[in-house]
Amino acid sequence: MPFPDFDPVLVQIGPFAIRWYALAYVAGILIGWRWAVGLVRNPKLWTNRAPPLTSEQIDDLVLWVTLGIIVGGRLGHVIFYTPSLIVEDPVQILQVWKGGMSFHGGALGVFIALIGFALRNRIDLFSLGDIVTAATPFGLFFGRIANFINGELWGRPTSAPWGVVFPGAGPSPRHPSQLYEAALEGLLLLGVLIWATHGAKLLNRRGVVAGLFFAGYGLIRVSLENVREPDAYMPDFPFGLTMGMMLSIPMILFGLWLIWRGMREPLPPATAVATENRPEPA
Repeated sequence: MPFPDFDPVLVQIGPFAIRWYALAYVAGILIGWRWAVGLVRNPKLWTNRAPPLTSEQIDDLVLWVTLGIIVGGRLGHVIFYTPSLIVEDPVQILQVWKGGMSFHGGALGVFIALIGFALRNRIDLFSLGDIVTAATPFGLFFGRIANFINGELWGRPTSAPWGVVFPGAGPSPRHPSQLYEAALEGLLLLGVLIWATHGAKLLNRRGVVAGLFFAGYGLIRVSLENVREPDAYMPDFPFGLTMGMMLSIPMILFGLWLIWRGMREPLPPATAVATENRPEPA
């Protein structure tokens, strides 16, 4: 099927343009922010521990996370995928509006931001990570939809009836891998994490929700790399590996360690926890 005639620019006012890609980031951050606030305000989710921070502190955290996403995502893209820019055109590194963001770089940027925020506010890092990762699939979903609208990061050639002929990708129909990622990294992973937070009450086990996110995302990304077209400027790695696979495998291992560690840690006695009760610094 032909690629839909999407305009990547939603509104153009003179030199000022509002792009779908930018709106995807805004929507993911805003919805994730409100979801995280809802988690800490729900006493039914915190039967053995108090929430690690208040809703007011989450308001402050949003700026830290946003900077981590933008700075880490851009630097990650440059370091992992286009290191030649550092020498050939370093000014282009700052031109975020032209595209080129790495999820793995953004995840690392957010991780560093969380460490700084946790140290500054004397908040438990494991529980803080649980809350942030529980809200992350919203951003992944909107980001992958924006990738599809932009006609970028397409999949490998396919004979499937839902194959899409993307502009600039040749005449062959290709997997709409952006939509696969939106469904799996966004919706499916969100469902798993909702089960973990609201069903299994795993926010009481520090780091387990974050572990499920890292392991789940890594497994999904490794699987979908088999239908996603590698970037043309990347070298051929041995054993059919791609850069996305190599960056995701450590995430899987880290996630499994977080789950193992959190499930082994003894739970405090069950207690009634006030909605906004802030625990003593860890």
